[in-house]
Amino acid sequence: MTEAEKQIIETPEENLTGKDLETAAEAESIETEKPKTSMEEKRAALMARAAALKAEKTDVLDTEALKEEVKESKKRTDMLVDLEEYVKTGIYLGTRVVTPDMKKFVYRRRADGLAIFNTDLIDEKLKEGIKYLSQYDAEDVILVCKRQAGWKAAKLFEQATGIKVFTKKYPAGVLTNTQLADFFEAELTIVTDQWLDKNALKDTMDVKKDVLMICGTNNFSKGANQVIIGNNKSAKSLGIIYYLLAKGFMKAKGMDLENLPEMDHWTGEDEE
Repeated sequence: MTEAEKQIIETPEENLTGKDLETAAEAESIETEKPKTSMEEKRAALMARAAALKAEKTDVLDTEALKEEVKESKKRTDMLVDLEEYVKTGIYLGTRVVTPDMKKFVYRRRADGLAIFNTDLIDEKLKEGIKYLSQYDAEDVILVCKRQAGWKAAKLFEQATGIKVFTKKYPAGVLTNTQLADFFEAELTIVTDQWLDKNALKDTMDVKKDVLMICGTNNFSKGANQVIIGNNKSAKSLGIIYYLLAKGFMKAKGMDLENLPEMDHWTGEDEE
């Protein structure tokens, strides 16, 4: 991250507009994908971890308060999973940058400045996303996930649903160039992060096909026909999102859910 980008990110959100806001939002997403290899970066990571451990008690209090506040505000029994599962996977965690598109979904800010998604709205948007996805046949859909944290769960999604998945690098022109051997005529693209998966998003929009977009607080939803909100930066959060999408899609299509791995396998809980 450049000093200019760092300075923009550290600027109070209310003072960010236009291009600066876009720069800060994109820098946040891209920074999470950069390997920290230098001694300076390793030292910075250790210091950040130490600060996180120091603030652990505050974070626990925040989490417990979130659970209680949501339960008090709206006691629901029809959520896709127990509220505790959403909290445990950190699906409600946003970033320091919040775009205008995502402000309406934000519940509050945590003590460390991270935005917090409204958990009820996460559940509602996931239900809408499942319903939207289920209108399409597996052979007409692709899922793109350049973010490494999502690769394991994305592959599980592909195996369970039969939907084609592109991880790591999205092949240029695969949706637009009919002369390519691997050309794929998709009707719907599932975009994991609008910033990292921008090439696939652009191609989908160029051929005027539909987009189901997973949005963190620092994403813009331009180009999306349907939005799912949630933390699209971590393995556990992406695991539960992909799991619920797969489960809902398979159920709607009458597929055998016996072939669906347990949720803990998607979120990595079974490895701890």
